[in-house]
Amino acid sequence: MSGEVVPSRRELRMSDADREAVVARLNAAVAEGRLTLAEFSDRVDAVLRARTFGDVESLVADLPAVDPVASVAAADAVELRSQAGQLRRTGRWSVPRRLVVLAKAGSVLLDMRHAVFGHRVVEIELFTQAGSATIVLPRGATANIDGVTTSAGSARVKVPAVPEPGATAPHVVITGSTAAGTLSVRYEYRFWRWSW
Repeated sequence: MSGEVVPSRRELRMSDADREAVVARLNAAVAEGRLTLAEFSDRVDAVLRARTFGDVESLVADLPAVDPVASVAAADAVELRSQAGQLRRTGRWSVPRRLVVLAKAGSVLLDMRHAVFGHRVVEIELFTQAGSATIVLPRGATANIDGVTTSAGSARVKVPAVPEPGATAPHVVITGSTAAGTLSVRYEYRFWRWSW
């Protein structure tokens, strides 16, 4: 033990990167409708003047905590590829703003029931050939497949295509093509104690 006095986090000085992270959090809050533009402007001014972490605590205290998985998803675009195999994303995973899926002679399962969405609107560019693709959305989510073309196959959406006014659930816009295969967009199926 050196006898050094360690300051609390509130007393530590903020770096420029720390201030930028708080501004990004405020920016996300205004995009989600949690803050008005006037509130956002006032809080950003205060963040830029802040010297310590304690100076910004009150500026973000009424906002939800940042989910580290969601913040990773918010910045990413991802491409997934599969040939003659299975491509599966299930459980808790980060859904990026833009997802490109390329699959030949296989199956694709994107189970988003427990996924973390970094953005309310997600774009999926899907190209399948001689296979099937299933996208399972969380309850309340919507999906639009108007941009999907089919050739010797089918595309079905069993969820609403247009979000309700003021909706906060994810909206998925799917484009691309399916040849000699199927695309199904749905909520989970339930039977007694099981769901899939």
